[in-house]
Amino acid sequence: MARKVLIEMDALLDRLGATFRDVGYDGASLTLLSEAAGLKKASLYHRFPGGKEQMGLEVLQETGRWLTQHVLGPLGGEGTPRERVTAMTRELRSFYQGGKQACLLNLLSSPISEASPFKAAIHQMFEAFVGALTNVVAEEGYAVSAARDRAERGVALIQGSLVLARGLGTTAPFRKTLAALPDELLADTQRARSA
Repeated sequence: MARKVLIEMDALLDRLGATFRDVGYDGASLTLLSEAAGLKKASLYHRFPGGKEQMGLEVLQETGRWLTQHVLGPLGGEGTPRERVTAMTRELRSFYQGGKQACLLNLLSSPISEASPFKAAIHQMFEAFVGALTNVVAEEGYAVSAARDRAERGVALIQGSLVLARGLGTTAPFRKTLAALPDELLADTQRARSA
């Protein structure tokens, strides 16, 4: 008779993801990860025979699924560009617990010059995010290059506000950034249409 799985994979990935967000990939020892998972190290290795790297990759894949459903979906959905950006900010607010959670993509990233097993997946997620925002901004009348610049700045503002919130110990920078983001991305559209 097969043993009953004590923790479902989605809950397990949430717990592992929270540990990576709290201490980063390098700081996430197997002891910390097994404690967070509520599993012994042997059970954790049974679920993830590729070890910590496999855990990180599966957490990233789950994050990618969330991004596709909750960020890229609203951006490509119905409504005006402003309504779609606002819907996206609501989803980000929920995902990052109002700014209390650090960005997993940041904490799993390695320096630009270093190789990482996560580099391609992180690059793909950021490209998808910037691309979806670029399309929304371009719908407001901006040239694609200007829309891309605004989209990159928008993603940088989101990411930077998460780092600042963590460093200052307050969620205010993140909350303010999300509130201002529709105007940051879509302001001056009348001027863009006449340019």
